[in-house]
Amino acid sequence: MKLVLTIAGAVMVLMGAVWILQGVNILPGSFMTGQMQWAVYGCVLALVGIGVIIWARRRPAA
Repeated sequence: MKLVLTIAGAVMVLMGAVWILQGVNILPGSFMTGQMQWAVYGCVLALVGIGVIIWARRRPAA
């Protein structure tokens, strides 16, 4: 379970990074490009992903 949560958290962080880059107009090619709200959503998603990774790593082994 620890591995699954860690992978899910890492995917969230990577998706958040893409959304941030698209929101601040660095990564073009989407309806999100240049829309600052997506940069905010990306920050939130990346922070949640980091939280999931930390939580997964602190869980005792099942």
